Amino acid sequence: MTQDDPAEVLSIEGREVRVTHPDKPYFSSQAKVSKLDLVRYYLSVAPGALTGIRDRPLVLKRFVDGAESQAFYQKRAPTNRPSWLRTVKLSFPSGRQAEEIVIDDAAGLAWIVNLGCIELHPHAVRSDDLEHPDELRVDLDPGPGVPWEDVRRVALEVKSLLEEMGLRGWPKTSGSRGMHVNVRIEPRWTFVEVRRAALALSREIERRVPMLATSKWWKEERHGVFLDYNQNAKDRTTCSAYSVRPLPDARVSTPIHWRDLPDCDPADFTLFTVPKRFAESGDPHSGMDTEPGSLEKLLELAARDDSAGLVDAPWPPHFRKMEGESARVAPSRARSAAKKSSGKKPRVRAPLLVIANSPDKEAALAGLERWKNKYSEVARLLSVEDVLIDTMRGRSSTWTRIRVNLRNVPDELRPPQETPEPDDDPTREWRNRRASKQHQS
Repeated sequence: MTQDDPAEVLSIEGREVRVTHPDKPYFSSQAKVSKLDLVRYYLSVAPGALTGIRDRPLVLKRFVDGAESQAFYQKRAPTNRPSWLRTVKLSFPSGRQAEEIVIDDAAGLAWIVNLGCIELHPHAVRSDDLEHPDELRVDLDPGPGVPWEDVRRVALEVKSLLEEMGLRGWPKTSGSRGMHVNVRIEPRWTFVEVRRAALALSREIERRVPMLATSKWWKEERHGVFLDYNQNAKDRTTCSAYSVRPLPDARVSTPIHWRDLPDCDPADFTLFTVPKRFAESGDPHSGMDTEPGSLEKLLELAARDDSAGLVDAPWPPHFRKMEGESARVAPSRARSAAKKSSGKKPRVRAPLLVIANSPDKEAALAGLERWKNKYSEVARLLSVEDVLIDTMRGRSSTWTRIRVNLRNVPDELRPPQETPEPDDDPTREWRNRRASKQHQS
């Protein structure tokens, strides 16, 4: 290490990895963690972390200034990389292609963490077959105010349904308020088919526990725990096992046994506690790769939904319109009356107001509080689920959008849509340029 270029050189399984600026704070508000601390954490759980990412293309989500800073997504592998790192070329729904990093060992893991990758985002495919996933991902995403107990109950319904379908689910905490259940499958089905199976699973869980779970894509229609079937669409990634999340307590997405679920608390699993647990108890998901299953029964369930008249649910916005897909228009933007010639029933417009847009979540939340103070009588009428806090994802960055649903507010009390404050949407300029080019063409 030199004064001009501070670095810690680690020798990892015969390879040397430079950790630049090792003392740089990566967590500083509640947990106190340096970049080198983060690298050492991942090395301490490397066998488990590699189970989730080995031989898979990775999207690099980089927090170059630490967990409290704005992250950006990098799909393309850095050009300045060690010769021993592999890449594979992926094709995306947009038609673009990119060489993405593939990590095979602990040295590669340490190298990407040094880039600022606090969490790990692998695709659901292996490098030798990029069109056929070997993993079905069940993402349980609780809405605002939904208690952890409801997440656990929905997770147990998922376990039961998977077993009926001849599949085994491997649960882990999401590292936030939800849970993930990963299912190893034979790589025989396309992304479209795997997503179709995930949608069928989500809808069946909603039928079984309708008060607790939902498969509705639009946030203004959701309640309880959302089963995000679109996490199985091509080009979507979720944080993998042992990923540290950018939360103040440095919480970790942690694999568990099903028997652990009744006494499990996500707040117990942090960068400080998980290494000891891993050393003493091992990895609950160590046998995951030995039991791939078949999607045939879930796809039969999907076919029954089709026969019952259920159309395909909305896809993510950057996908082309799919055959059989329902309207890809949020209820809040739908026309209040359908054209008579269409023969379709009118959709009711949800009364939503946009309150704040900002890459800084805390700034957006502060804007919400200012709005509540300004319209205190209205704020008292809002339920927890009426405040929609969305993490919006652009091509390489994220920002927070906050909306309120005025469905519980009488018409005469509803305030007008005002300019959001703050109103910093980092994709607006790009979208305006794109719209201008389309108009000119």
